[in-house]
Amino acid sequence: MTAYQALVLSLPARNSTVRMRLWRALKDNGCGVLRDGVYLLPAGSARAPALAEMESDIRAEGGFAMTVDMNLKSGAQAEQVRKLFDRSADYGDLVEKINAAKAALPRLGLRRGQTLVQRLRRSFEKLAESDFFPGPAKAQAEDALASLETKAEELYSGGEPRASKKRVRRLDPAKFQNRTWATRSSPWVDRLASAWLIKRFIDSKAKFAWIERPRDCPRNAVGFDFERAEFTHSGNRVTFEVLLASFGLDHDPALVAIGAAVHFLDIGGIPVADARGLETVLRGARERARADDELLSEAMRIFDFFYSAYEKERPNPT
Repeated sequence: MTAYQALVLSLPARNSTVRMRLWRALKDNGCGVLRDGVYLLPAGSARAPALAEMESDIRAEGGFAMTVDMNLKSGAQAEQVRKLFDRSADYGDLVEKINAAKAALPRLGLRRGQTLVQRLRRSFEKLAESDFFPGPAKAQAEDALASLETKAEELYSGGEPRASKKRVRRLDPAKFQNRTWATRSSPWVDRLASAWLIKRFIDSKAKFAWIERPRDCPRNAVGFDFERAEFTHSGNRVTFEVLLASFGLDHDPALVAIGAAVHFLDIGGIPVADARGLETVLRGARERARADDELLSEAMRIFDFFYSAYEKERPNPT
C-alpha cells in the first residue's frame, strides 16, 4: 500500500497572509485534505518535501505544525485516501477549455491561437505533476490536447491533415456509402452511438448486421467495435471517437460532447454530467426493444435529441 506523509497544522487565528500563502502552497502541490488541518502527500512523490517547508513556514509565523508518516492498515483505507487525489473533475474542466479553444482557433489568428495552445499545454503539465495516481481522465485530456495542437499546426503551418498519434487515419466518407456495417449483437452505448453516427453523418443509407462473433462478419461489410474490426477502440479512444476522428467530425462540439458521455459510460475517465441520464434512457429503450434493429431505431431518436440539445447550447461566434 502507498505510504503517505501528513502535515498536521493549526494557524494563528488572525494571520490572513499566512493562511493565503499556505492555501496556495497546498493547492499547488496537490495535497489531499483528510480533514481540516490534516493534509497528505504520497511519501515517495517529488512534492512530498514541500510539507516540511510548509511546516517550517507555519512555525516561523507562530502556528503549530508537524509532519508525520502515515501508514494505512487496510485496502479500504488506501482506497478512501486515494480518492482524495482524484483529478478527474480537474481534467474535465481542462478538456472543456481545450474543446472551446479548438472551436475558436480559426478566428483567433496565429499569435493568439499559439498563445492559447501553449497556455493550455502548461495547464495540463501543471495538473499532471500533481496527479499522483494517473488514470483514464489524464489520457483523455492528453488526447484532447494533442488534437488541439494538431489542429493549430494544420491552421497555422499550412500543412495537410496528418494521422494522429493513435494511428487514426483520415478517410473519405464517399468511399463508405451504401455499405453494410457489422458489429456485435446486443449493442450497448458505444455501438449504438457509433451506429447513430454512421447513419446520420457518414453513410445515410447504411444497413447494419448484428453478429455473434468476429468471424461472422459478412464479406465486404465494414466492421466496427469488435476485435480487429476496421473501426474499434484505438489507444484511449472508444469506437465512437475513432469514427469522429476518421471522418473529420471531431470539430463538431455537439458530437464531441456526445463522445465524452459515450467514453465515460464505456471505459470510465472524466465524469460527464449527462452520461448517467443518457444511460438510463438507453436502458429503458433496451427493455422495450424486442430486437437489435428495434433498439437501434429507438436509440437513433435518443441521440438525435441529445445532439439537438448540445447544438442549441453552442455559443454564437463573436
